[in-house]
Amino acid sequence: MSIAHGPETVVLKPSKPTSLLAALLLHPGAVVSTGYLLHAVWDEEPPATARAALQTCVLRLRRLFAKYGISATTIEAVPGGYRMRNDPETLDLSLFRLLTAQARAAAGTPEELYRLREALSLWQGQPLSNVASGMLQRDAVPSLEQERLRALERVCDLELAAGNCHQVLVDLYEGTRRLPVRERFTEQLVEALYRTGRQAEALAEYRTVRERLREELGVDPGPGLRRLELAILRAEELGPSARPEELDPAPPRPAAVVRDRAPEPAGPPPVPGFAGRATDLRALALRLTDTGGPRLLVVSGAPGIGKSALAQQSAYEVREAFPGGVSAVDLARPDGCPLDPEEARKLLPGPGGGGRRLLVLDNAAGAGQVLPLLPETGGATVLVTSRRALAAAVATHGGFVHRLDVLAPAEAHALLTGLVGAGRIGGEEHAARELASVCGYFPLALRIAAGRLLTRPGLSVADCAAWLAEDPPGRLALAEDPRLSVPEVLGQAVGALPHELREAFLRLGSLESRSGPATVAEESVLEQLVEAGMLEDGPPGEPYRVHAFLRVYARWLARGRAGAAALLPR
Repeated sequence: MSIAHGPETVVLKPSKPTSLLAALLLHPGAVVSTGYLLHAVWDEEPPATARAALQTCVLRLRRLFAKYGISATTIEAVPGGYRMRNDPETLDLSLFRLLTAQARAAAGTPEELYRLREALSLWQGQPLSNVASGMLQRDAVPSLEQERLRALERVCDLELAAGNCHQVLVDLYEGTRRLPVRERFTEQLVEALYRTGRQAEALAEYRTVRERLREELGVDPGPGLRRLELAILRAEELGPSARPEELDPAPPRPAAVVRDRAPEPAGPPPVPGFAGRATDLRALALRLTDTGGPRLLVVSGAPGIGKSALAQQSAYEVREAFPGGVSAVDLARPDGCPLDPEEARKLLPGPGGGGRRLLVLDNAAGAGQVLPLLPETGGATVLVTSRRALAAAVATHGGFVHRLDVLAPAEAHALLTGLVGAGRIGGEEHAARELASVCGYFPLALRIAAGRLLTRPGLSVADCAAWLAEDPPGRLALAEDPRLSVPEVLGQAVGALPHELREAFLRLGSLESRSGPATVAEESVLEQLVEAGMLEDGPPGEPYRVHAFLRVYARWLARGRAGAAALLPR
């Protein structure tokens, strides 16, 4: 990891500030919880003075930034943690992800390969090689490497499809030597060798990986490699190399099958483990398939309440009503930061043809992001997910807003059953109901809890529920992905609020469970919290209500902020 300032590049030494900087840069623009940062810097149980030492690390980084002309406000202290604002112009990781997103949007054109090559050129050796954090080396580095490998695999696919076999041999030799059991690279290498007339070398590569798979994993090569070997042994002429998503899973002989991936479905696939929401699905299906209805539909609600999953499942279930196709665009980067409208416009699909089209715009930050995109959708029906109701977009273009609530207890139980398995959940019915309650019936929290159970086969549902109940907001997190972390997802939502709204939300944590939110702030502030997805319209006689889980989170956040304030020098 390094800092570039003009012609000068400074490689940072392994240290606690370097580990802190890496943890922040891995989530550009997002609120990174203090707990996550403490574990990233200290690995094991942080010492009692860790929070004060963390502030010292931040000060050291700010001094380092000042030395190289970087604003000290680049690192912001926000409720629950810290945030570092970066964009593709200042952070290679953000630029890499932008370029790969542009490549996906340009699929099937020469620009796709150009963007991917440009993205891969940003990689300089092993990621985080000078970062001492064991947690980041264990959890973050493999994920970063997977991003690079997916881009490299795609480049090799495109070069093979264009007949440029010689150009990818070096990359493929390197990939197969570094990752000998990653069959995709071996399959591409065997194909490239055979297409360049090197049949014996192609078979030797196949046999090498076959023996290694048998020795290390006790398995044989996959069907794609086996069919490719058979084609070489028969000296069959390979058909034109196609990109994986264009291949038929079982093309006729004698043309050899050189991929074994099924064709990509048209539009978003169904959501794995999706359960419940029958009423919501019916309501959206009626609106989406109504040819005389509004073209704009918004699914809004609290962060982590399942808006994206509902939109994706709805799009899948109504796909036959849209012969022109169903497509989706994520309006947020992987770290949660919103794309600007110009970036998002480049990701929109072309006008296409053949009838009605459905476009899903996921994770919209607000009406200001969506409004410039609507004229570019070419008459498609647009389904948007956002914490906000996007009143400005609905008012100017017409539309329908579907406000999403938490799951019913039976739906939460069904989601856990679908994710974890009927045997394990059914064997501890009472504990499963308690676990769903601890998670506040929020789909995000339930999926995180399910992930914990799935990665710990010996953990009982009762012990999992009891452990999470001690600190639900702090413990409902999977370290591998900030999108599966309650502190990250909710912290980002709170961090995006203006100061007055943030303070009002924190005061919600001090309310008794039966007290109404109307006592914590003026009506105009509460209305803005409703628009931001952090508060709900209330039942008759009570204008507002707050989800119980958000109340718990607000209390946890306020307590953490008070603790951090107590550590500051007087």
